[in-house]
Amino acid sequence: MDDTLIIYNTLTRKKEVFKPINSPYVGMYVCGPTVYGDAHLGHARPAITFDLVYRYLSHLGYKVRYVRNITDVGHLEHDADEGEDKIAKKARIEQKEPMEIVQYYLNRYHKNMEALNVLPPSIEPHASGHIIEQIAFVQQIMDAGYAYESEGSVYFDVEKYNKKYHYGKLSGRNIDDILESTRELDGQSEKRRSVDFALWKKAAPEHIMHWPSPWSEGFPGWHMECSAMGTKYLGEEFDIHGGGMDLVFPHHECEIAQSTAALGKETVHYWMHNNMITINGQKMGKSLGNFITLDEFFTGNHPLLTQPFAPMTVRFFILQAHYRSTVDFSSEALQASEKGLLRLLEGYERLKNIQPAAQSTVDTKGLRQRCEEAMCDDLNSPIVISHLFDALKSVNIISDGKATISKEDLSELQSTFKLFIEDILGLLTQREDSSSLQAYKGAVDLLLNIRMEAKARKDWETSDKIRNQLTALGFDIKDKKEGFEWNLN
Repeated sequence: MDDTLIIYNTLTRKKEVFKPINSPYVGMYVCGPTVYGDAHLGHARPAITFDLVYRYLSHLGYKVRYVRNITDVGHLEHDADEGEDKIAKKARIEQKEPMEIVQYYLNRYHKNMEALNVLPPSIEPHASGHIIEQIAFVQQIMDAGYAYESEGSVYFDVEKYNKKYHYGKLSGRNIDDILESTRELDGQSEKRRSVDFALWKKAAPEHIMHWPSPWSEGFPGWHMECSAMGTKYLGEEFDIHGGGMDLVFPHHECEIAQSTAALGKETVHYWMHNNMITINGQKMGKSLGNFITLDEFFTGNHPLLTQPFAPMTVRFFILQAHYRSTVDFSSEALQASEKGLLRLLEGYERLKNIQPAAQSTVDTKGLRQRCEEAMCDDLNSPIVISHLFDALKSVNIISDGKATISKEDLSELQSTFKLFIEDILGLLTQREDSSSLQAYKGAVDLLLNIRMEAKARKDWETSDKIRNQLTALGFDIKDKKEGFEWNLN
């Protein structure tokens, strides 16, 4: 078992050697979507990030139980405790059952994830299917003395918890200052302090989704589902909890407090968070008018997009940046990713077609080790991609007949490319049914076949025109004894 994987722990704010609690078994919980609308690029980033984690842990030989929850109740419109339930609101507007809304958008989410080649999790629990577990978890917190009932709702007592533990340790917030500034607000609502958060909410008469509990007909708070379902499927302590950086506060901060209060210990050993996708420096969001769904990316049907982008282009765009760095979206950036991906996959195809020689005249050794080192350094996918591009220089030299490679070295190079391109980065190399890359490649092949026919007819004017115009667009065209070969510079 390779135990050299280093990951950044949001809780300690430093890189740490990954040591599973019960090696070779790894428990990983990742916050999934609230299914009341179509998935967008912001949903794609955590899905792809933790798909990369899942794939690499499996490559290292770990047996991973990957749990990704589905929020289908309790996520309120305005904040964690106030406003209308997002799914209930959608159901009311569309005059449908809440679970009808959930199923519709969950089906679409799964279709998007399949297109992005995101592997399905081991378990995908729904919040609405674990109400009993959430009620029991709330009762544990009350029994421990860290929650109180108020008018049928149950709230977490942050001030009392903070006297023994540290509320704010994940986000780095000074809760003592917040508590001091909110003491004057006593009696303004059901809560003792504005910083207290809901574990259970009494349902208003018009609220569609509600269940019986010892306190009221109501529904669980948004944070409660992850504490209850994470410990149900992964135990009172598990290895990794992941999600987007926007969940650090309040969602994950509240999870830590809930679990610690109920169990007397912290549940998660490593917290991992991917950074945001922005546009012109602002986080993508509906309110800013810069919200783009994945289906809009795939069809190009959005004013901010200049063309459709294949799912693998979107995946490659995300993997080109380290998961903890901010990614600024633009149609031009995606076009650059599309060209880069095309070059990578073309080089990979050339590698597959190389014939071995008696000996190697170029040094192709060490690629696997360099890629492993990059992945073990906090899953540095952009460095892996750069190593693969560097190796393509040798591939192109060999393919052009300017160097040779032995059977042993060729086999190692081919298997390394397959491992990192397909198995770890998860890039599909053939998507004829939906990939614009394949359509693009087919169009170029068509033009070059027309050029070959023109040459056969000695129509040099047409032949030269096609070649010259493709060259001006950045294509490198090589005539061979049988046919042609091209790539995009």
